[in-house]
Amino acid sequence: MAYFNKIAISLLLFSLFLVLPIPCLANSRILALVEQPPLVLKYHNGALLKGHVTVNLIWYGKFSSNQGAIIVDFIQSLSLNHTRRQVPPSVGSWWRTTEDYKGGPSVISLGKQIFDQKYSLGKLLKDPQLASLASKATQSNSIVVVLTAADVAVEDFCMNRCGMHGWTRGKKGSKFAYAWVGNSARQCPGQCAWPFYKPIVGPQTPPLVAPNGDVGVDGMVINLATILAGTVTNPFDGGYYQGPANAPLEAVSACTGIFGSGAFPGFPGDTLVDKTTGASYNADGVHGRKYLLPAMWDPKTSTCKTLV
Repeated sequence: MAYFNKIAISLLLFSLFLVLPIPCLANSRILALVEQPPLVLKYHNGALLKGHVTVNLIWYGKFSSNQGAIIVDFIQSLSLNHTRRQVPPSVGSWWRTTEDYKGGPSVISLGKQIFDQKYSLGKLLKDPQLASLASKATQSNSIVVVLTAADVAVEDFCMNRCGMHGWTRGKKGSKFAYAWVGNSARQCPGQCAWPFYKPIVGPQTPPLVAPNGDVGVDGMVINLATILAGTVTNPFDGGYYQGPANAPLEAVSACTGIFGSGAFPGFPGDTLVDKTTGASYNADGVHGRKYLLPAMWDPKTSTCKTLV
């Protein structure tokens, strides 16, 4: 039996204001003036995914062609060939922060895609099944990402996670990294697609307009960005993180709920707004799409770095 380890990424983007309610804007400004200790992610001397990293996708369930294009365009916008052509703020400039972690850049390329539209393992998946699905697309220095459709339930989905990444060993004993992200549109958009949907608890600020018009998939992009950054900087539990290894704060999950300057619990921060659609975004993709990406911890400054 293959051994596997997983890191459940708590991506409930409203979680910060579960423990830090903001009763009014005036009080939030006072809280913002309190000097916070520097956020430091310790490097634990383990292997990182650096150099050319292939992202292979397993589409589990039914996704529309537009939904697929939103996610594929995002991943392609991370690639070196495309990031060189992008003017900040862009998906590429967001990803380049990973270059400042030990080992240099992680150059992303989109690899194989497997489509399982017939729900081969049913519509309720547990963690071993996610690892089993991921094992169909492994290769050296790669990340296999299982994407589940809106009608697929996954163990602990919406309970305490919106996605996760982990690692397992293949038949020959070598490690490979894999991840899972689910579409929360029908199950818990208030947890896993915030700030595009009102949170189920906390300050009920108006939701932002999703940049690609799909609350579930635009939410998936936020979670996928979090997962990919966490995977390349902490693929096998020995990379960059703060806290316990089985529940770490990683490159992006350490900056939960921050999308722009001036963010505080319940408020994602200032973003750019499309004049035509009213959609909020902070990064341009390579094919003209726009995305809202979370802040990433910058090892140069030990702060959560935003694009705007």
